[in-house]
Parts: sequence; C-alpha cells; structure tokens
Amino acid sequence: MTTARILDFIKNRRPEGPCLVVDLDVVKGNYHAFRHAMPDSAIYYAVKANPAPEILSLLASLGSSFDCASVAEIQMALDAGATPDRISFGNTIKKERDIARAHALGVSLFAVDAHEEVEKIARAAPGARVFCRVLTSGEGAEWPLSRKFGCVPQMAVDVLVYAHQLGLESYGVSFHVGSQMTQVDAWDSALADAKRVFGSLAKQGIHLKMVNMGGGFPTRYLKDIPSAEAYGKAITAALRKHFGNSIPLTIIEPGRGMVGNAGVIKAEVVLISRKSDNDDARWVFLDIGKFGGLAETMDEAIRYPIRTVHDGGEMEPCVIAGPTCDSADVLYEKNMYPLPLSLTIGDEVLIEGTGAYTTTYSAVAFNGFEPLKAYVI
Repeated sequence: MTTARILDFIKNRRPEGPCLVVDLDVVKGNYHAFRHAMPDSAIYYAVKANPAPEILSLLASLGSSFDCASVAEIQMALDAGATPDRISFGNTIKKERDIARAHALGVSLFAVDAHEEVEKIARAAPGARVFCRVLTSGEGAEWPLSRKFGCVPQMAVDVLVYAHQLGLESYGVSFHVGSQMTQVDAWDSALADAKRVFGSLAKQGIHLKMVNMGGGFPTRYLKDIPSAEAYGKAITAALRKHFGNSIPLTIIEPGRGMVGNAGVIKAEVVLISRKSDNDDARWVFLDIGKFGGLAETMDEAIRYPIRTVHDGGEMEPCVIAGPTCDSADVLYEKNMYPLPLSLTIGDEVLIEGTGAYTTTYSAVAFNGFEPLKAYVI
C-alpha cells in the first residue's frame, strides 16, 4: 500500500519522470515481522532485491546478515556496516578471482551446486564453509525458479563429500522454493530432502550444521498473502517433523518479502489509443515498462496494483504497455488490466509493491531513457 509518507513526498517534491519511492519505516516493520515469526533463524537479506545503501544500512543496524550474488554486492554490504561473518556469497556461479576477492575481504560462506565450483573454492578460499543448493520443484510460486541453480539431492551428497575431501568445511544445504511463494507448506518437501542429505553425510562421518531455507516470502500485489507469522509456524513445524530434536542452524533469505511493499513507482500516462475504430481494447502507454524496471511483468507473472486519481469510477480492461520502441515492452495484454474509463493522457499513476526487483532490472539507457530514479525516505 502507498503510505502517507510516500504520498507526501510525491506531492511536495514533485519528482519528474518515472521514479521509485521507498519508505524505510515499512522495511523496518517487515524486518521485525520476520524476526518475530522465525526467531531462531538468521536473516540474510537478499541484496539483489534492492541494494539501495539506505536499505542496507538500516538492515545492518537492525542486525541483519546479507545474501550476496557478487563481489560488488559484498562490498555494498560491508560499506553498509555488515561484518564479513554476516555475509554469504550465495551465487552458485562465481569466477575464481571473485571467490578469491571475497575470501580476501573476510567472507567464508559460499554456495555450490557442482564439483567444479567446489574445486574453484578449494583453490581460491581454502578452508571456507560451503553449502550445496538442492533443486526444488517451485510449484506454487508466481515467479518460479528454473533448473539453473541447484542439483538433485544425491549429487548434493557427492558434492559435499568432495568438498570435505578438498579441505573445505561441508557446512550445510540450501534450497529456494521459488519467488513469491504463496503456499506456506512449500518448505516441507524441501526440508525432507535436506534431512536426507544430512543423514547420508552423517553415515560418512560428515556432520552438516546448517540449512539455508532461501527466500520465496511474498509481498502483497493484487491478492492477499499469508503473514510472516503463518510462514514461520509452517516452517517451524516442518523443521520439527523432519529433524526432530536435532534442528540445525537455519537461515532465511527474504528479498521481495522485505522490501516489495515498501516501494511505489510514480508513473505517467503518455498515450491512450486503440488499434482500429472497432477495437474493444484501449492501449494505455506509460512512461515506464519492462526495460524501465518492470521486468517481472514478463509472461504477466507479477501483476502490480495500479492506483489512479480516477479510482472508484467505471472501469474497462486495457492493454498496458511501456514507452520503448520494442514490441516486447507490453506489460499486460493476455490478461488485460482494468483501468478507469476516465483515465487520460498526462494522468499520474502509482504502481504499488515495486520496492523489489525494479531499480536493478532497469536498463541503463535503452532508447535513451534514463535508468529508474529512486528515492528512499
């Protein structure tokens, strides 16, 4: 939802062009909700969701740790006040020189999902802790993750044995149930897989210590979502079910769930038109589209709430598109989006739930359009 602080900022500052405004009070509230819901799990904020320095500094001050996908993100977390022991290099695809750089900066926790990645870490970060990512189905996620990351559980066992043989600390396993996961029981089967990996390694004298339960925690778009507390209860029950009294250290990696509902994009209607005289569908073109930061509308996966000054009046399904000279820059067409009939060129619209995965998806200068501006208040 758009907060009064965001509305006041837009009204008083009148920022030009499309821009994102993030309310830090909402981020703080989300952090405390996760902390309360899962008090026994370490929170590793997924920096990729929104790496604004103000967000990282706030979370560092609250005690958060950080899941980083690159050396640049590691440096951002350090600059925000995090210590190296609160950073995980969670990308399974890393250049050896980047592993070495992270290790030199003091980072000692690395993700793997292949023997070849283990070899790189053994050379570049000897003695480091590694956790192996296990594939999950992603069923029930609005933004499912592909087979790009992770390996089957049996291979995870082999990878962690290999890491141990190469002098690394085989520390644990990880998984990701899929982004914008709206089913609270989605962690159950993944934790069952994790327990099997723990058991197989224990038989070989290797005792894992940690389960990284990934992200997937949703933000509210058009549909209501379960609370952080509901996820916490379901995940805690699944941990007890599979691990009994020997519950390992656990990590969660909220990204979208931490910052998604804290941000609103202010945009403008550039054109409203039809494709023929008898065309039923209006086309509404905004000054922001897929290449301006709304990449998650790909396949119409994420449907953002769009607010206008005409809300409450008669509505009509519309095609919504961005401003660039690329035919792929259409946000909603297969499943058209209801907008007020009285909406007109020059009107301002607010796109809610855009605090995550927008600024970092914004193109540098496609068609000469500037990257998405962001304000953190």
